[in-house]
Amino acid sequence: MKLEKISVDGKINSLEVNDSIFTSKINKKLISEILYKNIANFKGRKSKTKQKNEIIGSTSKIYAQKGTGNARHASRKAPIFVGGGVAHGPKGQNAYKKRKLNKKEKKIGLVSIISEKKNQKDLLIFNDFDKEIKKTKEMFSLLNKFDATNSIIILDKSSNEKIGRSLKNMPKVKVSDSSNIVLYDLIKHKKVIFTETSIKELEKRYTWT
Repeated sequence: MKLEKISVDGKINSLEVNDSIFTSKINKKLISEILYKNIANFKGRKSKTKQKNEIIGSTSKIYAQKGTGNARHASRKAPIFVGGGVAHGPKGQNAYKKRKLNKKEKKIGLVSIISEKKNQKDLLIFNDFDKEIKKTKEMFSLLNKFDATNSIIILDKSSNEKIGRSLKNMPKVKVSDSSNIVLYDLIKHKKVIFTETSIKELEKRYTWT
């Protein structure tokens, strides 16, 4: 099948692409499962407190078991003492099981969302960028022409070297490449933008065999 390919100056040509990537049916149940795993794995669980067994110090009793008139205690590592461990505190990222996403699930999910973006006319393909664009203002103006200021842009290596710098300060624009596309980002952003080379890289990676 053929899709429109846009040049920087607005000229439109056609690009032959593989049907299997752009005509896939959306699987809502699978998409929901992938999103759940993506979000769960990216949650910021950085907070961590030391448990009793992680406190460095003596394990000897602080005073005799009996005869002092005080409550019985073991070491000063107990949570009730200042400097002791924290009971039931956050345990950090390593305490949570990472949810695995197999390659086939990822492949079906990404392809179906890309097909849906095409159907909604939210998929754009640009010619490879051969001229350097350094200024954010200039890049914003270009994207604004195509209502693409809220977008994920999948770039090939050469195009990234030419325009990657100008995209860094755009809060609603994310830059990626064909090997690191995350389904959550495709759904989060209104437009999905490829270059001619990056769409070919995507075909090599995700075409059904």
